[in-house]
Amino acid sequence: MPAELTTDLNRAAEFLKQGKLVAFATETVYGLGANALETHAVARVFAAKQRPFFDPLIVHLSAAEELNTVVENVPKIARQLIDRFWPGPLTLVLPKKEIVPDLVTAGLPGVAVRVPDHPQARELIRRSGVPVAAPSANPFGRISPTTAEHVLQHLANEIDLVLDGGPCRIGVESTVLQIVPEGPPILLRPGGLTREAIETEIGPIRLLEGSGNESASQTAPGQLPKHYAPQKKLIIAEDWSHIPAEMRIGVLTFTWNCLQVPEQFGHVETLSATGDLNEAASNFFAALRRLDDNQDLDVIYATPFPSRGLGLALNDRLARAAR
Repeated sequence: MPAELTTDLNRAAEFLKQGKLVAFATETVYGLGANALETHAVARVFAAKQRPFFDPLIVHLSAAEELNTVVENVPKIARQLIDRFWPGPLTLVLPKKEIVPDLVTAGLPGVAVRVPDHPQARELIRRSGVPVAAPSANPFGRISPTTAEHVLQHLANEIDLVLDGGPCRIGVESTVLQIVPEGPPILLRPGGLTREAIETEIGPIRLLEGSGNESASQTAPGQLPKHYAPQKKLIIAEDWSHIPAEMRIGVLTFTWNCLQVPEQFGHVETLSATGDLNEAASNFFAALRRLDDNQDLDVIYATPFPSRGLGLALNDRLARAAR
């Protein structure tokens, strides 16, 4: 049976209690949720997404006070970040408790955990009474969903229920930060919380080096070199002088100021007319999906973003989508 679409929080929470799969809105993207402490339910998430088992999941909580259910200890710097940025688009990798199945963490000693800044998501988790493991609610490696309709488009026959929480406010996944015993935290994945905001709070952080092996265990979701990808070929370009004349081209561009549009471009998606990176992020995946679904286009060309603020996360998504 196709997944049920609802706004009934009690029904969605009951589904999670029963080990079923529930897609739900967060401030970042829609997540595909399962009881994080029930291995069979978590395995269904991997099966529904066709996700490799070496790619860990993020555990979602309804409040920071629930951390001790899944985390062994909370270092001082982690507590500082939690007090400042939770609820919000920040995921922290912390030492896990034994109760967390190895399937959730890809066998690693740390668990990725966050509290979403979406009232419906937090209330769903609270009513379910369990921590919720939830990657993005889309087939593995494909464009992340930012509306309930996006989820139903690809996973309707693989999951049990979609809780409609409206369009996602931020539109790109959470920032993932690993807290380590020695030295500054490590930025594993740029996302909805900017590097600048984190460093303003705790000082310099380190960037991850040497990630992206196709088969090794990942330390955080979204680290594979090819991810967030449309079905159509995506090319990142600043020079438009060598585009084949015979191709039907769709364009994903940050703002009109960065592009002179050739006549052969059949569909142009401008993410922010005013050059606002927050607006661009909230529109990014939906615009990429419209270009990918347009049957009149052969290829997608995209302009890079400024390397500041949310531009770091957007350029990361573009690079992985273009692999």
